[in-house]
Amino acid sequence: MANSISITDLHAGYGAVRVLSGIDLEVRPGETVALLGTNGNGKSTLIKCVTGQVKPTSGRVTATISGVEHDLSRLSTQEIVGLGIALVPEGRRLFPKLTVKENLLLGAFRPEARAKLEDNLAFCFDAFPRLKERRSQLAGSMSGGEQQMLAIGRALMTLPKILLVDEPSVGLAPILVARTIDTIADLKARLGLTVLMAEQNFPQAIRIADRGYVLVHGRIELRADDPQALRDSDIVRTLYLGGA
Repeated sequence: MANSISITDLHAGYGAVRVLSGIDLEVRPGETVALLGTNGNGKSTLIKCVTGQVKPTSGRVTATISGVEHDLSRLSTQEIVGLGIALVPEGRRLFPKLTVKENLLLGAFRPEARAKLEDNLAFCFDAFPRLKERRSQLAGSMSGGEQQMLAIGRALMTLPKILLVDEPSVGLAPILVARTIDTIADLKARLGLTVLMAEQNFPQAIRIADRGYVLVHGRIELRADDPQALRDSDIVRTLYLGGA
């Protein structure tokens, strides 16, 4: 069934500070959509509006899950996760003093995921053999790349229908960034996920995106219906390619 996100005329911020203004964005069923922008332009705030961590001052954030539309602005973060919307947060946000396996098990708290816990765990270990090797290791003692694997695996343990990924490249060496982006693409295809990925690494994000948006100072400055339109954009050249 169809799983998608629709954001209409969204305004949001923190107290008196407005961060997002008039955001219109759509993630269609089965797409990977890249939300591009440099630091401080509102990408993470937009992701937090989808997850219920930041409540919009106006506008609508809706998700269609298995064909049923839900107004996310009226739901708690727990309820949103319960619908099947999972987040891989910026900075990974693991429990460093818990083991790899314990971190993964914490992802499987919603009823649908608990019912298939062993199958989901086996899938994660198949997708990330390194996690299986280190399932008894404390998460805080792992490398950055391994922690990113674990953060993605924990999100998969929720049995998601829509996957939100916030800045997966942060803190990783270039070769690990490429591997992480490839992993997201592979998992999306294997599980039939709908993906919204906020990322500032344009060359990597565009490799797997079906479409993209560029966020500048809290506003959508470019909507591109295919990767080539992003590459050809003057805005992208200025922000990412030094005006080349």
